[in-house]
Amino acid sequence: MPVKFVRASLVALLVALGFTVPAPASAAPAAAAATSCYGGAVTVHYGEVRDFGPYVTTSRCKDINMRMTGGDADFGWACVQFERAGGCNYWTKIGRSWTTIATDVLNGTRFTVPNGVDLEGSSATFQIAF
Repeated sequence: MPVKFVRASLVALLVALGFTVPAPASAAPAAAAATSCYGGAVTVHYGEVRDFGPYVTTSRCKDINMRMTGGDADFGWACVQFERAGGCNYWTKIGRSWTTIATDVLNGTRFTVPNGVDLEGSSATFQIAF
């Protein structure tokens, strides 16, 4: 008896008895890995604190990313202040799409995102992924 026939017969028997057969692996784990950086994002609200953080970078992302998710502001500004460097790296305009605010950051790097830019009375909620 061919091996394929035996396997197919066994699967048919198990299904008939009410057992389930796991589906073959799909591309879902790859998609989950690709979104894990943003899946670990923290939500912050403009005006609640002077600086967002401190945070410590993880292996989920090689960059630090940020986006605006709520509020009535059209955009915001952000920079990354690394603990070891002291000052901001550079100011980046943040809108509703994910924007990289620091690139190629080593795992375990401690940083804050200063919250000192005036939104002219508007409110804003952001997410930071690192």
